[in-house]
Amino acid sequence: MNQKAIVLDEQAIRRALTRIAHEIIEHNKGIENCLLVGIKTRGIYLAGRLAERIEQIEGKSIVVGELDITLYRDDLTTKTTDREPLVKGSDIPVDVENKKVILVDDVLYTGRTVRAAMDALVDMGRPNQIQLAVLVDRGHRELPIRADYVGKNVPTSGSEKIVVTLKEVDELDQVTIFEKNK
Repeated sequence: MNQKAIVLDEQAIRRALTRIAHEIIEHNKGIENCLLVGIKTRGIYLAGRLAERIEQIEGKSIVVGELDITLYRDDLTTKTTDREPLVKGSDIPVDVENKKVILVDDVLYTGRTVRAAMDALVDMGRPNQIQLAVLVDRGHRELPIRADYVGKNVPTSGSEKIVVTLKEVDELDQVTIFEKNK
């Protein structure tokens, strides 16, 4: 793959997350009864960063959970051909029943990851509402899913790939478009 462009740098990611935090607070008229749930792996770190910003703005903390969707994926057999899937487990410290759950992920693409996350979440209880916050929406939906909060819309072609790197995992905050080799 060849790097085509850097879409977001560290400062742009920080600004996007600050804006999303404000939008979450405004849309929900505060954070009462709200819960951030990051989809493993990078969604967890983005949810943590959103929680920090929300606390700075509101002066109150918001509960953050982690969701592992491995066993809910509909492409499990195509992704893990010769090995067992690695299940890391979910950790949501409160009951999701009657909560406004804001799912957090790095990239929204086909919508299949979000569908799997909603299935996993509903197996834990019945939230009052499920909202979606993503750092990047690249289009190409296969399912009728849209994000409520988007850091940046990045229209892409089928031959491009969006790569999100975060300091907590990759030692660098950046969103890059790569062109797949032909």
